Order: sequence, then structure tokens, then C-alpha cells
Amino acid sequence: CVWSTVAWSSVCVVKTSTCSFLPLHPQVHLSSSSSPSSSLPSAWRGFGSKVRLLLPYVWPKGTAALQGLVLLCVGLLAAERLVNVLVPVYSKNVVNELSAGGGWTSLVVTVCIYTLLKFLQGGGAGTSGFISNLRQFLWIRVQQFTSRGVQLRLFSHLHGLSLRWHLERRTGDVLRSVDRGTSSINNLLSYILFSILPTVCDIIIAVVYFVSYFSVWFGLIIFTCMVLYLTCTVLITEWRTKYRREMNSQDNNAKSRAVDSLLNFETVKYYNAEDYEVRCFQEAIHKYQHCEWKSLASLALLNQAQNVIIGSGLLAGSLLCARLVSGGQFQVGDYVLFGTYIIQLYTPLNWFGTYYRLIQSAFVDMENMLALLTEQKEVNIYMSTTFVCVCVCVCVCVCVCVSVHRQVGPSGSGKSSILRLLFRFYDPQSGCIRIDGQDISKVRQSSLRSYIGVVPQDTVLFNDTVGNNIRYSRVTASDREVETAAVAADIHARILELPQGYDTEVGERGLKLSGGEKQRVAIARTVLKEPQIILLDEATSSLDTQTERNIQASLAKVYSWIRPIDRVRGKFEWVLSWPVSQVSWESPL
Repeated sequence: CVWSTVAWSSVCVVKTSTCSFLPLHPQVHLSSSSSPSSSLPSAWRGFGSKVRLLLPYVWPKGTAALQGLVLLCVGLLAAERLVNVLVPVYSKNVVNELSAGGGWTSLVVTVCIYTLLKFLQGGGAGTSGFISNLRQFLWIRVQQFTSRGVQLRLFSHLHGLSLRWHLERRTGDVLRSVDRGTSSINNLLSYILFSILPTVCDIIIAVVYFVSYFSVWFGLIIFTCMVLYLTCTVLITEWRTKYRREMNSQDNNAKSRAVDSLLNFETVKYYNAEDYEVRCFQEAIHKYQHCEWKSLASLALLNQAQNVIIGSGLLAGSLLCARLVSGGQFQVGDYVLFGTYIIQLYTPLNWFGTYYRLIQSAFVDMENMLALLTEQKEVNIYMSTTFVCVCVCVCVCVCVCVSVHRQVGPSGSGKSSILRLLFRFYDPQSGCIRIDGQDISKVRQSSLRSYIGVVPQDTVLFNDTVGNNIRYSRVTASDREVETAAVAADIHARILELPQGYDTEVGERGLKLSGGEKQRVAIARTVLKEPQIILLDEATSSLDTQTERNIQASLAKVYSWIRPIDRVRGKFEWVLSWPVSQVSWESPL
């Protein structure tokens, strides 16, 4: 294997035995949901860290309009609580006036007020009334702000992690964790603020109201039912959490298997392995559905236990109220008030168990996302130091087992790893890499990388047009500049033959193009960037001899044209290649 270093200004390569590199495959993993269920912790573990993650999105700082919407939604919540108390009261008044044969005018006013309250409240639980619908409408912008903030934070953090981390992860798993984590935060805010908190307030108000206006026995019945209901919900839900985790794990495995199979579509066809892939996916689906059955069966058990508690409380309270009415201590309207209030209270209480389960499930779904956010960046980022390249002087401190000099060596000896170190995909554990006397670990990554152009061994393109894939290195480039770069890479004529020319979609990962065409697009992308340091890693390995010679001539022509400037600005080119012919056109070191 030939390593050829061509410099048009001073180049210094220093070897030392004081540097060692981080292992390429450290054992760092996301918190797994596939561990034995018996050792799984509660979903409420790390509750403080999860709440701290939510707080910035509850109160949008620096956005007065959204803060106003949050306050207005809180005010509407308070109004709903008042309406929920008044609806049973006016229901009682209507019944009493009908029983007493009161005046028509008074009855009309009472009925109109009751109807207005029901319009504001909705279907008995405040879930579809005017106030609830208005609150949901106003909350849309806040919810979008939350979703946008979480997704951008995650996306930025993932791009800040090292190449090593990405090489050890399955993209399907990561994307699934991101999707579930993002939706879980939105769900948590909605469930806690607009379901759990209002229900707890309604319970407290109901207990106080019945103790004050009925008797302490009614308050005791309601309080006892609430305690039993909540205790049963918490205990059974905690028990069934392990099934939710197992289901998430198998869901990740099934989706990752499908994504991996589809990304390797051509390989599957080469080896006639369609049936094998279907069987593997079928097995993954069966494992997922087995865990799903456990989760749904335990849910049915919880629902039955909740129904028994609610029915018992309703029976006890109704019998007590009926006895007092028959004894003349209460009016018929009081029985209607009790029944209306209890049914109205039990409806959201019945959903309370569901919301608790959903909150717990959301916390479980957040676990992998939190693990992503807490992944430490291996490459330190300096935000205030700018890299300046005047004349190129490269000083690489490497260990004895990887020495940088002109030689022939085997595949896998670390050539591409050196380029990744220069590009700061990795940082060395000790020692340093200096360019023009500057330690590259002490400068901003974006500043350093703006001076470097790379043609990698494996070219992966975006699912976009050919023109946009070339323009990706300099998004402000004009169409003429893109075409000039394509000519230098000997791909211009081929692009014009495509159905839509430069506007032709290349497909996912560029699979519509051949290996040689993708490599030439990568070369054109690098030429368009006009970097001062060029790293060519097997840049023409997928090309035929004639095309390779054309590109070599184009690159030589490009750099011969800018060489007079390079004596002032500094140009550096590092070619890693297997065939000697690919570097035979270069100048000697």
C-alpha cells in the first residue's frame, strides 16, 4: 500500500513513541431495555433528571407570545375546575325546581345556565367542551415549540458525537429512540399538565365539597376510593413496566432488522436471500408480539381491578344518599347532585390510571433518549479558537505501530485512521497533531474542517439531486461552479446523459449511481470546496483506468493552476492508495 505525501510548502512528519490512540471500538452502550426483567429498575428512576429535561420546554424562555399562551392555558384549566363544580349544583337546582313546581321564569334561567355550563364543560369530563377545545388549540404552538426544541437538540448532539460512537450503533435503533423520546416529552407535558394535575385538583375539591355540604361520610367514601384506586394503579403499573421495556426492546430489534435489510437490498438479491430475510423479520415480529401480549394482558387485569374499586365506591355512596333522601334529610336533587358529581369525577379518574400508565411508558421511552443526550463527546470542542492555515506544516505524533512515511503496507494498517485523526473524528489519548504549528485539538472543529477536503474510501450520497450532492461542500456555489467541478471530476458528460441532468435524484445512499459515478461525484464535491488541504483515500479505486487517468490529469491541471498562489497560501495533499499507479502522477515528497 502506497502512502504518498505531496506538499507545495513545508511538510514536517515527526515520529514518536509517546502517543497512543483511543481504542477504535470501546465498550460504550446505550442503556439497554433488553436486560433481564427481574433486574429492571422502576421507570421513575432518575425522575429528577427527566423533569429537569422537561422544564425548559414548559416555560419557553425569551418568547413572550408563547409564555402568554402558557399562562392563558393555565387560566383555562382553573376555569374548568370551577365549571366542574357548578354543573352538578345546577343539575340539582333544575331537579328541585321541577319537583317543587317553581315559576317558569326561574326554571328557564336555571336550565339556560346549566346548558351553558355543559357547553363549556363538554361531555361530562371536560374532554370536548368549549374550554377544553380552546385550550388544546392554544397549546398547539407550545407543543410545536417543545417538539422542535427537543428534536434540534438531539439532532445537534448526535452530530457532535464521535465517528466511533456512530460506527457502533445501528441507525434504526437510534432513530427509533429519537422518535419515541420526542413524542414522549410532548405526551408527558400534556398528560401531567392537562390530565393528572386537573384530576388531582378535582378529587381534592370533591372531598372538600362533600364534607362541607353533605357529611363527613361522603368525603370518607370518596377519599377511600381514591386512595385504593391510586394504590392499585401504581402497584400494578409498576409490576407491568418490565413488559413495556421488553416490548420496546423487541420493537427496536424488529425495526432495525427491517431497516438493515432494506438498506442492503442489492446484497439480498445477489445471494437470493429474500426468504431468509423474511424469516428473520418474522421471528423478530413474533418476539415483539409475545412481549406485546404480556403487556396488553396485564393492562386488562389492571382495568378490571380499577372497575371493581370504582363500582364499589359508587354503590356505597349511592346507597347512603338514597337512605338520606328517603328519610327526608336530603332532597331528590341532592341524590342527582351526588350521582352527577361522582360520575363526573370517576370519568377522569378512570382515565387517571391510563394517564399514569402513559406517563410511566413515556418515562420508559425517554430512557434511551436520555442515554443519547448524556453520551459524552470524545472530541473536545473549542468554540472561541479559529484555525488559520498560512503555510502548511503538518506534525503528526503517532505511536510506533503506526508510522507515517512513504512505504508499501497491508490493508488495515491504519491509513484511513490517520485521515480521521486529522479530521478530528477521533482525538489521540496522548500526543498531538499540529498543522502549521497549531494543535488541532485546540481549535474549533468547523474552522479546522473548512480547510480540509476529503474523498473517502466509501462514498455515501444524500437522497437528493446530483447537483445538490456536489454543491453540498459549498452550498452557496452557483450552477456554473458545480458544473466546472463536475468537469474536473470527469462526471459532467455522464450527468448530462441522466434523465434530468443535474436535477436527477440519486436515491438513498446514492444507490442509483454506480460505484465509479459516486466516487467521481465525491471528487467533484471536494474540488468545489477548494480546500487548502486535500485528503484522497483510495479516491479512484472504483474507476476504470481511462477515467482514473482523466481525473488524475484534471487534478494535476487544477493544482498546477493554483500552485503560484500556494507558495503564499500553502497547499497540502495526502494521497492514500493501493495501486502505485494512482500516485505515480504526484510529485515526490
